[in-house]
Amino acid sequence: MVGDRQGWLRCLLAGAVFVVCMTGTTLPTPLYPLYQEKFGFSELTVTVVFAVYALGVVGVLLLAGNVSDTVGRRPTLLWGLVFSAASALCFLAADSLAWLYAGRLLSGLAAGLFTGAATAYVMELAPPGGTTRATFVATAANMGGLGCGPLLAGLLAEYAPEPLLLPFAVHLGLVVLSAVVLLRLPETVRERGPLTSVRPRLPALPAAVRGVFVPAAIAAFVGFALFGVFTSVSPAFLARFLHVDNHAATGAIVALTFFASTGGQLAVDRVGVARSLVLGCAVLFAGLALLAAALSTDILAFIVLASAVGGVGQGLAFRAALASVASAAPEDRRAAVISALFVVAYTGISIPVIGVGLLTSPLGLEGAGLVFTASMLLLVAAAAGYLLHTGRERREHRNG
Repeated sequence: MVGDRQGWLRCLLAGAVFVVCMTGTTLPTPLYPLYQEKFGFSELTVTVVFAVYALGVVGVLLLAGNVSDTVGRRPTLLWGLVFSAASALCFLAADSLAWLYAGRLLSGLAAGLFTGAATAYVMELAPPGGTTRATFVATAANMGGLGCGPLLAGLLAEYAPEPLLLPFAVHLGLVVLSAVVLLRLPETVRERGPLTSVRPRLPALPAAVRGVFVPAAIAAFVGFALFGVFTSVSPAFLARFLHVDNHAATGAIVALTFFASTGGQLAVDRVGVARSLVLGCAVLFAGLALLAAALSTDILAFIVLASAVGGVGQGLAFRAALASVASAAPEDRRAAVISALFVVAYTGISIPVIGVGLLTSPLGLEGAGLVFTASMLLLVAAAAGYLLHTGRERREHRNG
């Protein structure tokens, strides 16, 4: 019993460290309008600054996705905290656009190191028989941390002094505290090797997985694209067209997307993986339709609903996509297949978001957003249609 309590305490402490790192990745979200005012850049630049983060994540996934299996969880996570601290320092020193690019890239490197390593670490620290609950802790820490970033920054920017400095100073303090906590936790990888033994792990897609992977990857791409738009250009839309000048309110609306995603991921256990992927696509479709309604009518309620509904759809679709491709992949290729799914997902955060930025100049922010939603609606409808068709074929094959 004492051992179980100690195991859960360690699991929760590792989850708290996970929260701190992921909080740093979305901290600048409600502050982008302030940076635009300070440095005088366009929506396109905002989307590129945001997309640099995805570049860092994908780079780590491709080049060092398996580093924690080799050198250990704690050293990997400590390096992640170093990158997170360096990112905060860049934003604290920011007197030009270059600092924002550097800060976002470092933040992406931190998230890339944490995403796999922290998830595995949280699960390994849990006591025997606690895998399901530990998975929940890891999921909640990941998405909850992403939600805490805009919430924390929005509150501090609205109700405290130095809105472009204090959020990052607070986060830097939390990173230092997290490093102290991490150093007191045990290592869970028993057989470790030197860093020189880490090799790049390129995405791989065995033929047997492709039928499952394609709709799963489309759903993941659309869900992460929705995240990207909400966290990059929605603050400008809220301020310019809906006259929401309260940074705390902006941060809360963006945070709602991530918190709703956590709820959607938890629902997969009850709904089941196969149904969750189709249902996730349907809910994502509804969330995108609500976003289109918000862009067309400038009604605040629609964008709040789009945030909540789209987040639930993303959570359902992504967790189901991850589970379906992992179960379909051969055991010796599973890590590479999952890596491929994450690469597609994080591509969704960058390319569509930059596309919105490019279209903002000729079409305006609302017009660019409508083109984005129409494109994503077509993609997610195609994925849902494919899933329903293949599901019907499987049922007919079993009955025939």
